[in-house]
Formats: sequence, structure tokens, C-alpha cells
Amino acid sequence: HRLGFVEQEIAQLCATLAATPQVKAASVFSHLNCADMPEEDAYTRAQIALYDRMSAQLAASLPYPVIRHAANSAAIERFPEAQFDMCRLGLGLYGFGFRHNDALRPVSTLKTRIVQIKRLPAGDAVGYGRAGKLTRPTTTATIPIGYADGLDRHLGCGRWSVLVAGQPAPIIGRVCMDSCMIDITDIPGVGEGDEVIAVLSHLDVVPEGEGWAHDPYGAEIIDGRMIGRGTSDDKGPGVAALFAMKAIMNAGIPLRRRCRLILGCDEECGMQDLVYYDRKIGLPERGFSPDANFPLINTEKGGLTMKLHAAVSDERLIEIASGTRVNVVPNQAVAVIAGDWREAAADAFDVEDEDCALESELVGGDTRLTVTGVSAHASVPEKGKNAAKMLVHVLAKLGIGGAPIALLDEAAGRESAGEDLGIAGSDKVSGALTINLGLLFAREGKIDVTFDCRYPVLFNPETIGETVQRRLAPAGYALDPIHPSTPHHVPESSELVAKLMDVYNTISGENAKPFAIGGGTYARHLKEGVAYGMLFPGELELEHQANESIDVANFVKAARIYAYAIVALCA
Repeated sequence: HRLGFVEQEIAQLCATLAATPQVKAASVFSHLNCADMPEEDAYTRAQIALYDRMSAQLAASLPYPVIRHAANSAAIERFPEAQFDMCRLGLGLYGFGFRHNDALRPVSTLKTRIVQIKRLPAGDAVGYGRAGKLTRPTTTATIPIGYADGLDRHLGCGRWSVLVAGQPAPIIGRVCMDSCMIDITDIPGVGEGDEVIAVLSHLDVVPEGEGWAHDPYGAEIIDGRMIGRGTSDDKGPGVAALFAMKAIMNAGIPLRRRCRLILGCDEECGMQDLVYYDRKIGLPERGFSPDANFPLINTEKGGLTMKLHAAVSDERLIEIASGTRVNVVPNQAVAVIAGDWREAAADAFDVEDEDCALESELVGGDTRLTVTGVSAHASVPEKGKNAAKMLVHVLAKLGIGGAPIALLDEAAGRESAGEDLGIAGSDKVSGALTINLGLLFAREGKIDVTFDCRYPVLFNPETIGETVQRRLAPAGYALDPIHPSTPHHVPESSELVAKLMDVYNTISGENAKPFAIGGGTYARHLKEGVAYGMLFPGELELEHQANESIDVANFVKAARIYAYAIVALCA
């Protein structure tokens, strides 16, 4: 009970409002004061039922609609029956839910820095009144915030903790006027200084695939280029950043902020390594990833993997296999069909491109078709030549595979902008949508199709998925639940972007501007992260392709840019 009316007063309230037409009720509401207390759920449900009954009586007496609302943040999560016409997201606006909720993120953070670190023996005491008595050898850190800054003195002596590298560090002793001491004994990698700037690179690679003229893991240097899987994406850039950090150390340049090189091993398969790292150690908020192009990428499109399945009743189609990763344009596709289709398949293959070919052979009375194309990263599918699409087109012209093959060819086999699927579009921030047919497998009467879609910042991934499902449903395709990765954008006006662009333009002599890509990098896991090199404008983009390589001279140039960039951000 706070303000308002009890049930016995509703009839009089209705009569009063009817007699006072100059007063118009806009809404009628209640407050669920125990929605966050499971032990009071019976009370809350009774409260919801009472509110529903009272508000419905009032609404029925009025000659105009009235908005009903009762759900606060906890009720939004726990009592969907209380959502009525509107909800009141209060505490949830600040990122706090009933319990931990990954969908909620805090919107405000109080930050400070570590000004001194000490290592003290057991038996020493810290702070006023020797209130912080140490029972073990302890590493303490002093942070310049105290009760004069609003930090309550009652929070000292272990009653409260601050987060350091994502881990709690309890306050030791009493809170001082302008500082306090915290226990960082069990937190590795903590140093004196301001915030940490992250450099994020990955060491995992996509499978080497076919068509290499050199050992894909030999790291041979020929005509000034180092050849090997990962040289461009992303081992080479990671090593360039490491060289840059070593150069700064050797030069003895003092840094106000610390720089942390984080090397991951799951970038190509979903980036769950950074989710784990953030949970265990804590990711810095700002930094860059040397995993794309210069000058700088401040916008990454959203990523959406769509897996569809359908039944295939045509028994002549024995098998289809194409693709190794959904984020790679497949450069080979194989189909086995019953009977001798060699001549008909050759006639059906209408691609006039020296990089593409169809080979057919008779194996035990069945025809094995092998289509060769050109790999590319799924973020730029137009730069590849998709072997899976070419194979589907051949099968469709032969009448093999029935409706699932025919509709797949019609809706997704002829372009990479999503026009035939009905999802094409663009926005000014991030450019156009792209889609890649990355995986295609069929066997034993079932076909599995997997698309990699890169969608603009302002697009809704749910709508994309629903549209694709509707487009392919006539052939019996069903779409698995989608789990999109959200787009990422850092304003050009930010200090991070401005400083990195200044370094690049100074060293390159250009007047370049940041741009958007369809690829997803580790940078999207930082609150303020960008992709920064190391591919220069005009260079061959060979990542995910056979004979991937880097220009050694440009590698050295990139390392120089990274060194100056780290100094600009940290010194």
C-alpha cells in the first residue's frame, strides 16, 4: 500500500470519473513489490489477479481506452501474465535483472585506476585504526577514490569489492577520504596505470583446402611474399603487433595505459574463446584487432548463420558435398547421381570462366560430378566463385533433386546480395547485405543447406530469417532457430578512431577515412573496438584462399603503424 485505491473504492471511483468528464484517466497501474522474491510468488500472483480484476472494472466503465500496466523489471522476466498493455523497465534500464541475465548490460560504470601496488607480509595492517589486518602475504593496490568521492565508508573492511580485470577485489581496511586499498593477490596480470588497451588477434585458421602450389604450413618466402595458411588471417598480423610491442619496450617509452595482446583460437568458429576470456579474466573496453584492412574499420555488419533442411525424394541424387566452413565461399562441390550423366552435365555447365571447371567420371555406373570454383571470405562472396551454386545450377538444369534443388537454384544460386531470396538491402552506416551459400550436403533423402549472411546495422535478423524461410518453404525447407551476432559500430568521432586514423594517415601519407565491412572480427567483443589492418588498400585479399600470403615489406610497415598506434593510445 502506497498510493491509490483499494477494491472497495473502485465503484465510487468509476462514478466520480463518470461525473467529472474534464478529468481523463490515461492509465491505471499497480506496483508488484515482491516480484523479485520467489518466496512471495503466491502473494504476487494474487496481487496480479486483484489488479486485473480492479483495472478491468475501471476500464469497462470508461468511454475511452485506458492503458493498464503493472510489470516492473523483475516482473517482466518472471511474470509474463502481468505485462498487460505496457511494462515499466526501471532497474533493468541500468543493466540489472532479477538474476544474472546476459541480455542486460550495465549502462553506467564508475571507473578509477591503480596508482600503486605493494606486496605486504602476513601480520601487517592496512589503513586507519589498523582495521585491515593481513592473514596472508598480500598484494594490495591503492585506487584514488574515497568517501569524499561518494564511496561510503561503511563499504570498507571486506564488505565491498571493486572489479579488477573482471574479478572482485575486496576493499582492505577503512575507506579513506580520497583513496582506498584493495586486495589483488589472486588476480593475475594487474599493473599500475590507467585502463588497458587491447590488441586482439587469432591463431586459428580455416582448413587449407585444395589448390596450393606450396606447402600451406611451410611459411616459404618467395619473391618477397611469405606463403602459408594464416599468414594474412590472422597469425601474421598478430606477430606484427607483437613486434610492435617489443619495439616499444626496447625503446623504453613510458606508457600511461597498459597494452595487452590477446591471442585467441576460436575466431573462425564463433569466437566463444573471448566469451570465456571475458568471463574468467575480463576484456578491456577499448582496443583494435589487426584482422582486416587499413585504414580502419569502425563498423561490422551483423552475422547470421541460417541452417535449412528438406527431404529429397529423387532417388537419382545419391550425394552432394560442398564446403568446409560456412564463412568460406566453397571452391569445390561434388555430386554423385545414378546413371551416366556425363554428356548432359557438360552441356548443362554454362560457366565461361577459366577459374571454374566441371569434371565428370563414371564410377560403378554412377556419375561423379566435381565443380571447381574460387574461394573467398564469406563477407565478400562476390569476390569468389561459388562451386556449390554452380553445381546446384547444373543439377537443376538436369532435373535432378526435384523441388529442393530447383528452388535453391532459383532463390540462392545466381547472386550474393539476397535479391532472389527477398532480403536484399543496405543502409548508409554499413552498406549492403551479402549472403554466402557456404555448406551444402545431401544424402539418404535429406538435403542440408547453410547460409552465411552479413546484414546491415539497421536490419532485423529475425525478419531476414522469416523471409528466407517463407521463400524456401514451398520446397519443404525448414529453418533451424537462428542465433545472430549483432552489428558493431564505433563513431568516427571517438578518440580511439581519431588517434588510429591520424597514425595511419601520417605514416601512409594518405587522407583516408574509416569504412564498414561484412566480416566479423574480435573487435566486436569490445565496447569500443575497431579492426585496424593489416591489409593495405590495393593489396591482394587472399585470406581463406589457396596460396594465402603476405607481402613481407608491408608486414614490416604494418608493425611500424601498430607501434605508433599503441604509443598514441597508451603513452
